[in-house]
Amino acid sequence: MREDLHLKIRNITNQDYTQVKTLMDKVYHDIGGAWPEHTIHKLIKDFPEGQICLEDHGEIVGIALSVQVNYHRFSNPHTYDDLVDQKENILNDRLGDAMYGLDVLIAPEYRGYRLGRRLYEARKELCRQHNLRAILAGGRIPNYHEHAHEMTPAEYLEAVRERKIYDPILTFQLSNDFQVTRLLKRYMPEDEKSQGYATLLEWKNIFFSPETTVIKSRKTQVRIGAIQWQMREVESVDELLTQVEYFVDAVSDYKSDFVLFPEFFNAPLIGLSPDQSNQTEAIRFLASYTDRFKNEMSQLAVSYNINVITGSMPLMEDDTLYNVSYLCRRDGTVEEQKKIHITPHERRDWIIEGGHDLKVFDTDAGRVGILICYDVEFPELGRLLASQDMDILFVPFWTDTKNGYLRVRRCAQARAIENECYVVICGSCGNLPQVENLDIQYAQSSVFSPSDFSYPHDAVMAETTPNTEMIMFSDLDLDKLKLTRSEGSVNNLKDRRTDLYSLNWKHTK
Repeated sequence: MREDLHLKIRNITNQDYTQVKTLMDKVYHDIGGAWPEHTIHKLIKDFPEGQICLEDHGEIVGIALSVQVNYHRFSNPHTYDDLVDQKENILNDRLGDAMYGLDVLIAPEYRGYRLGRRLYEARKELCRQHNLRAILAGGRIPNYHEHAHEMTPAEYLEAVRERKIYDPILTFQLSNDFQVTRLLKRYMPEDEKSQGYATLLEWKNIFFSPETTVIKSRKTQVRIGAIQWQMREVESVDELLTQVEYFVDAVSDYKSDFVLFPEFFNAPLIGLSPDQSNQTEAIRFLASYTDRFKNEMSQLAVSYNINVITGSMPLMEDDTLYNVSYLCRRDGTVEEQKKIHITPHERRDWIIEGGHDLKVFDTDAGRVGILICYDVEFPELGRLLASQDMDILFVPFWTDTKNGYLRVRRCAQARAIENECYVVICGSCGNLPQVENLDIQYAQSSVFSPSDFSYPHDAVMAETTPNTEMIMFSDLDLDKLKLTRSEGSVNNLKDRRTDLYSLNWKHTK
């Protein structure tokens, strides 16, 4: 697995051709390699938004090329030559009502991160923004030559659809909501692996409207998943990480934008400590795994295309122990938020100190803040985050008793109302009898909203069954927050009497 990823999607420019050629020559070595430079330049000139690349630290590692076409012409039988003239110029119809996907390719060394899906999702979003009817594509079936002696192309397609056979292109396209509408003969005769056949694939834009409207807006519908995690004994770090990946995988399957874990979710590893009776040494033993968990969970964020909030873990910095949560974005970047207010138990038994910085993080699904457990009981922090236009506040917590849990819950509900934002709290259940001070847990994970007509009557968007390991989902509408802040029944943020009082963050680096 590659480390230190920093992924970015953007449009291809003329200056990128050298990198595009290198990538196409590597991937398409069996069907002629890269398009000539003038072909790529004409694509950029004719339909610049449709030429998309994915880069890592400035290096292009994936591309998607597209043109506009007439839907009725290309949703019927055609060949690849119908898209290309004799000078290898790809024909773009600027009045076309559909997109045609020409190529999607990922550098071999970057496969396994599901990066192709990002390019497909970017295409879909472009299709919606341009109010186009559909995305069409002629798809190669490169594994067909291995089965041509025993089945017809139609039988091969059915076998791939039923997952009896794996085809690197068709299997991927079917998993990205494309439908096979017909089999194309002599689509690309030089494609020996596909025996000249191809599938005509289509993804319909359900938001298509005959009246042309181009809508470019930020993401407003955000899905979050939270893991009410059960504490249990483990025999190894790998065993616990396998459980983490299981939950990330499960939540990502529902196309969630975020997954949240509880505070100290990896505390079962303390059970592996050689000296569990010494709490100070045991928590520092747990801190020795934090860097690995951060890196592994960042890799999962990239691979499963979901922003991961890692709950919290102990972190040792220059002989000082902190309680820290990481935001692992799906583009490979990582941010941290240290717990600021330390509980008497953490201070007394574990010698943990509070952090000194408070941040709002930009993500591709809104601006978010993180307050770890006890921090949410201090209203100043939520208000400072709200002053920086926070949309969602994530609160990983650990509480042992119901009264401790209710402190977190009720304060979190107050933060949602007074700051007109969504608040997600997530805790753990189960027991760790071998770990002192973490032997019992109480949790009911929940999502809270402002209290107004646009939201549930009790301002609870979702909640789990208490003390049961489970996944919680909730869909959040960020536009509702905007409306609440300007036109709600009350306007807690707008109506502050700043002529009488103010709140300032004193700490500076």
